[in-house]
Parts: sequence; C-alpha cells; structure tokens
Amino acid sequence: MLELLKQLCLLNGVSGDEGEVRAFLRAQAEPYADSIRTDALGNLIVFKQGAKATGNRLLLAAHMDEVGLIITHVTDEGFLKFGFVGGVDRRIAIGKPVVLGSDRVPGIISLKAIHLTDKAELKKVPKTDSLYIDIGAGSREEALKKVPLGTYGSFVSQPEEFGDGFFKARAIDDRIGCAIMLELLKEELPLDVTFAFTAQEEVGTRGAFGAAFSVTPQVALVLETTTAADLPGVDSHRRVCAPGKGPVISYMDGSTIYDRGLFEDLRRLAEDNGIPWQTKEYIAGGNDARTIQRTKQGVRVAAMSAATRYLHAPSSVASVADFKNMQELTRLFLLDQARQAN
Repeated sequence: MLELLKQLCLLNGVSGDEGEVRAFLRAQAEPYADSIRTDALGNLIVFKQGAKATGNRLLLAAHMDEVGLIITHVTDEGFLKFGFVGGVDRRIAIGKPVVLGSDRVPGIISLKAIHLTDKAELKKVPKTDSLYIDIGAGSREEALKKVPLGTYGSFVSQPEEFGDGFFKARAIDDRIGCAIMLELLKEELPLDVTFAFTAQEEVGTRGAFGAAFSVTPQVALVLETTTAADLPGVDSHRRVCAPGKGPVISYMDGSTIYDRGLFEDLRRLAEDNGIPWQTKEYIAGGNDARTIQRTKQGVRVAAMSAATRYLHAPSSVASVADFKNMQELTRLFLLDQARQAN
C-alpha cells in the first residue's frame, strides 16, 4: 500500500481540479468494479458486489482533493498573485516551490527580502495579498502565456519514509483514505460496498453531498486524516492525538457527533483483534461525515483517521504502522457489517 500512497501523493488535485487524481483512481479501480461513474461534482463512485448482497447499505468515503492555490492576477512585471484554496497557513507558504497547471510550470511563493522589511513588518505574519509567485517571467504577457488566470497550483514535495517508521508527503490528507479503499477494492468483499472518492472536501465537504445523496446509504465510514498536535509547546489537553498510537476513532469533532453504536463497533473490533487505537482528546476539525450524515433521512456515520502532523502543509508526517492498522480495522469493519446485515 505504501508504494500506492506515494504515487497518489505525487498527483496534483487541488479542490475543484481533481481530474488527475480521479483518472488515476479510475484506472486502478476499473478492473475490480461492478460499476463506476463520475457525477456532476466530480466524485468517483465505485460499486463492488460482495459475498452478501446488501445493495447500497454501506458507503466508504475518502476525499481526493488537497489544499493549494489559484492564480488571480498577474502584475506588469510578470509576478503572479494568488489566493489559497482550502485552509493553508500562510506562514509556512513563503519560499515554498509550487507547480502551476497541467504543464507544471515551476514557481516559488515569494515575499520581499528581509533587507527591505521594516521592524513593524517583521513582527506581523504577511497577508496573502503581499505574497506573489515568481515563475521567472519578464512581463505580464509572458507570464499569462504560461499561466492564465484561474490556473491551479500545488505544493511540491517528494514522498519518503524517514525516521522510526514515519512517512512524509504532501496530500496525505486524504490520499491515505483513497489508497486504503483501492486496496480493499482488489479483495473479495464480505458484502456489497460503494466506494466514494469525493471532490472538494477541503472547501466545505461539497462533493460528499452529491455522492451521499445519490447513493443513499444506511451506514458510512469515512477514512481520513486528523490533526496530530503532539508537538513542543502544545498543552497536553490540546494534543488531540499522536502518530504511531493507532487509528483515531472519533466520537465527536467540530462538525459531527458520530453514531455511538458504530464507534463502539470499531473500538470493540480493534481491542478484540489487538489493533492499537486512540480517540481525539480535543473537539476540533471535521470531514465529509458532516455532510453524509445529513443526507435525506439521515445516515449513521463513523470516522477512522490517521493522526497526521502539519496537516495542509507542503509536507505532512504520519505513521506507516497507523496506515496498516487502518486498513486492517476497515477490513474487520466490513466483516462485522456483513454479519449485522439482514
């Protein structure tokens, strides 16, 4: 699975521009799918029959998109002004390499040099409108030939394993969920499963609305990442969760109160099978579950996440062992759901 995750983390798929990721996922899924479709919002929805015919009862969901940027203006000198797509901390963007558009035009997020900055400016976090992207163009016309307005940009980061079982890459959020679902698609399933690779999660869980509305499941499990704050300077009660301590099973976050029965099912399955697990020790964040839960007559939802440091940064960090345990616990959840199905 790790090699698959590396491939996924190299693909560009900023919210609203998920085509490259979707094409890869479709090619990987088609040999194993009984049906596959892309809806109007860009969600990739894959159905696979299992040993027990349960139709649309169960949905697994993970989002394809990532945070990034979009070009909004070009100066007379050929520098690109931009806005962020999704929640990006502008403090970590300065000096980072990006690629723009399908041609992957290289650029650097830039700010005037420290030698030109006064003392008052040094004490403030620069606003987005003071940043620009340098692509080495000599004029507005030259820049626009390479990068038209509305072009999406992605951070550049090489996926790699490092340290004691850690993995760093751009877009672990949520290519790990996509990787787990692709691996499960290759297996014989104990019941029918619909897999939704959703679009535009990072800008308000927009794709999940259309996916869940069309599928109308009874139960949904969202495979995600969540903020790990096991970092220096963070109070113990705000550390939320930590990489390496197992999948994060949520009972509540900033957007969803999860189905208690499904929470207990996941907890029981983890403990009965010797899989380490943790829960969030601070109420924050949200994911596609908030939208899926409110679909039509309502959906029972659960979420399982990989604890990840530096979410929405050019490089995030998570535990390889957590990835494997998430995959195994999801597999056990499917078996349990098949047992519970009428």
